[in-house]
Amino acid sequence: MQIEVARHIGDVAAADWNSLHGTVSPFLRHEFLAALEESGCAAPASGWTPSHLLLRDEARRLIGAMPLYRKSSSYGEFVFDWAWADAYRRAGLSYFPKLVSAVPFTPATGPRLLHAAGQDPERIAAALLAGATGLAEEIGASSVHVLFPEARETPPLARAGFLSRKDCQFHWANRGYASFDAFLNEFTAEKRKKAKRERRRVAEAGITFVHLAGGEIDATLWAKLMPLYASSFWRRGREPYLNEAFFTRVSAALPGNILAIVALLRGEPVATALCFRSADTLYGRYWGSAGDYHSLHFETCYYQGIEYCIDQGLQAFEPGTQGEHKISRGFVPTETRSAHWLSHPRFAAAIDQYLGRERAHIDDYMEAASDHVPYRKGARPA
Repeated sequence: MQIEVARHIGDVAAADWNSLHGTVSPFLRHEFLAALEESGCAAPASGWTPSHLLLRDEARRLIGAMPLYRKSSSYGEFVFDWAWADAYRRAGLSYFPKLVSAVPFTPATGPRLLHAAGQDPERIAAALLAGATGLAEEIGASSVHVLFPEARETPPLARAGFLSRKDCQFHWANRGYASFDAFLNEFTAEKRKKAKRERRRVAEAGITFVHLAGGEIDATLWAKLMPLYASSFWRRGREPYLNEAFFTRVSAALPGNILAIVALLRGEPVATALCFRSADTLYGRYWGSAGDYHSLHFETCYYQGIEYCIDQGLQAFEPGTQGEHKISRGFVPTETRSAHWLSHPRFAAAIDQYLGRERAHIDDYMEAASDHVPYRKGARPA
């Protein structure tokens, strides 16, 4: 086997990349990664330098791959290590560059160690992880980070010396609901009444909704949606992660994998939630609005997504990171993972101790959050 580094996803044939196990996820598709890179969103100027690992056999066939980026900052990762970088700085060391295996700006769990059909996943994973740590040593990177990997990738990561980190998001599971009302019937009376009141307030404001797949969104509509998307970033004094070129490219390349939930007032968009979907999961990603409308955020980002999942038969809804306010809308605490390899042995030992304490804290947090789910007794999801 031979490891190569691709400086652009376009250096890999799309058919070869998309034939690997794991690329059924919309975020791991060649088209999605290409849209990020070709639009300039995932590029050196934004702190993301593509360094994808490719594993080939003696016949030059692609038998494994790892999406990988050389990072000069920690922006857009959603697994926070700013304190680690500051500790390195105070010790007179440089934390950057580092290597990150992730989908830029996308805190969604998915495969990171891709393998071809007929190949041994454990063997491929070991080779890719050895290649990643070897590349880190070659370029003088402080560390390698694998963000939001699947649970099945935890053992090979541990065997390669990666430290395990745990975090929490809030996800929704479809338990065969026939309708949105059937879902709400599993709430306590008080929480059900609150949810219905929030939905009613949006309807009474005259706001209606349309759900549009990528192929149904033309350039004119994208031009209207982009300021809404950008508004949530500008309010926090930050540049938007993604640009219009990315959305137009990805909606053309993966029209069935993008969903725009659009709130209309007198026929004009006033809010949107930009989502992606796989065959069984909806991923909420970005939200923005043109004004302050009561309960519009909850309706656009959560209730509309849940209703869409029920109508489409999707099994899960991952609305993004953070936000305890998701709990009362039916989302439950769900474990997410990351794994970290640090070249400096003393820092690795210190961070390992920290991660042990942090995992205990996350366990306590998830247990406490579970006490506040809106479901009546006997109807709580596992």
